[in-house]
Amino acid sequence: MTPWGLRLRPPAAPRPIPLSGSLRSARAAFVGKVRDDQLGRAFTHDIRAAGVAFNTAPGSGGPSTGRCYVLVTPDGERTMNTFLGAAQDLHPADIDADMVAASAVTYLEGYLWDPKNAKDAFLKAAKIAHDAERKVALSLSDAFCVDRWRDEFLQLMRSNTVDLIFANEAELRSLYQTADFGAAVSALRKDIEIAVITRSEKGCLVISPDGEEAVPAFPVERVIDTTGAGDLFAAGFLSGLARGADDRTCGRLGALAAGEVIGHLGARPEASLKDLARENGLLD
Repeated sequence: MTPWGLRLRPPAAPRPIPLSGSLRSARAAFVGKVRDDQLGRAFTHDIRAAGVAFNTAPGSGGPSTGRCYVLVTPDGERTMNTFLGAAQDLHPADIDADMVAASAVTYLEGYLWDPKNAKDAFLKAAKIAHDAERKVALSLSDAFCVDRWRDEFLQLMRSNTVDLIFANEAELRSLYQTADFGAAVSALRKDIEIAVITRSEKGCLVISPDGEEAVPAFPVERVIDTTGAGDLFAAGFLSGLARGADDRTCGRLGALAAGEVIGHLGARPEASLKDLARENGLLD
């Protein structure tokens, strides 16, 4: 169950956790639309209980709160049947300018690039973030999103509307319409300053002005369910980025979070990521 929208990572932390030098944990906020119905109230309760700020007013009319049925096969792969519902009703008026301006990174979900009002909300948030000298990240979300919006995603990158993208190998190849991973990476370097390519068991490749950093995946005893792996990876990576960590540390934090969530059913961590980070040398 995920009403897609904008995810923000404010730079201050209510319970600072020291990470590699001055790096500390980050707070998160979510901007997304739910309906004022039973599922919407459950989502609102759960996300706030997790410590995430969520103040977007629920819709009083229109489609019901979005939901997603996820089918997981024995090899840990999943297929999703998604009803976006109220999530598509996100409007520019739902953007809290002060919250965006106070956030180190605003993270946009490519899944929500279909409705015009949601696009306008994204563009408004990006402008606010850049006016406040903050960063804007975009997840390409899925190869089918790239197939539909390839030219517009490229324009977001080339116009500097977004500063960083997250993509997996399939999304990257679709973006540049090539089966050659190296050629796609070369093209990507010309279009955006920072990019993170996730490569499943191969880890990830971080592309930045400092060069390319290949970061290995964290070992997992058994892959149970890959649902949420991309989101958890982005959460770990952006937490590091918001605190000024280097490319490798950001990649390792992302890999750590993704590795935890794929080892069990469900898209929420079942172990303390803080403890796991300490055990793997990412916490002082």
